[in-house]
Amino acid sequence: MKIKLYNKIAKCGLTRLPATFQVGEEIREENGILVRSADLHETAFPESLAAIARAGAGVNNIPVEKCAEQGIVVFNTPGANANAVKELAVAALLLTSRLVPDAMEYAKTLAGNPDALKLVEKEKSRFVGPEIMGKTLGVIGLGAIGGGVANAALALGMRVLGYDPYASVDAAWALDSAVEKVDDLDRIFKESDYITVHVPSLPSTKGILGGANIAKMRDGVRLLNLARADLAVDADILAGLESGKIAAYYTDFPTGALAGQKGVVATPHLGASTPEAEDNCAVMACDQLADYLVNGNIKNSVNMPAVKLGRSMENRIGVIMKEGTDVEALVAGGNLARGTRGGYTYLLAERDAAFDVEAIKSVGGVIRVTSY
Repeated sequence: MKIKLYNKIAKCGLTRLPATFQVGEEIREENGILVRSADLHETAFPESLAAIARAGAGVNNIPVEKCAEQGIVVFNTPGANANAVKELAVAALLLTSRLVPDAMEYAKTLAGNPDALKLVEKEKSRFVGPEIMGKTLGVIGLGAIGGGVANAALALGMRVLGYDPYASVDAAWALDSAVEKVDDLDRIFKESDYITVHVPSLPSTKGILGGANIAKMRDGVRLLNLARADLAVDADILAGLESGKIAAYYTDFPTGALAGQKGVVATPHLGASTPEAEDNCAVMACDQLADYLVNGNIKNSVNMPAVKLGRSMENRIGVIMKEGTDVEALVAGGNLARGTRGGYTYLLAERDAAFDVEAIKSVGGVIRVTSY
């Protein structure tokens, strides 16, 4: 198997790939791709490519639907960087509350000044900010990151409201029972002193921090965005800061319109920039990619269903096809697992007798057939 690297992937992940795999940046006719932030939207994929593993949660840099149409499975690593982003979100709560960035910039102006200590006592009142204890934090999105932020905020003495109509069972179990789950998003806007968003960029979430919702918020609200730039509407954020409706806006995705503006605290996409998160993402991405290329198992794909089948028979085959395609008669006689997602079905089968691969490929609706 040939694996092409589009970004640096932590060694602890690469060492988990089978020794027989060829891995490198110059690989051609690759079977798999490992990527972090490189943009693959204009990339011409070879016919040999079967899977792409993103060492991270977001897949905005990958043409996910195009890959599905070509039978290329796209993996991500949900939760692998959750603690890193959670910790930065906690830091953002304090940075925006206590005016830490502005205070640090002022302190730099005292370099070499013999009266620095006197000036500090004189000017410190310019940087008074509220404590977070006892305040209300609204968390939009209660996945691995949002749930972690909610739990951490509780430990810091905050009241926490959480909104996520699509939260998984696992996420619900991980959430502290003291988090107040709300079904009405407007409650988050109306009752929160701080609001943090931890949702993907979707048509339903783009601009969620925009004019109409900002108007519902408390005066002096502090907003945190460590998810995606387009969840906020820049012009509306700036208008809110100018009017005082928004006391501060923290973003890990600074746009040209926001960078350097008063009231904006910006960092250059540092959410997952810890060695621990990079290691976790690399290990998960490599494990998932290898398990698919060697065994046909799918876990944490964003464009195909999760399907797993233990190995016990000699011949094994995986079939990616459009939903409604019928190949059952051609794969019968052994063990089988299948799943459907987003208009695509993935079938993994094994048996002692050989499969007629060409016959399966000839069935209308079949996209890719792979023997393992």
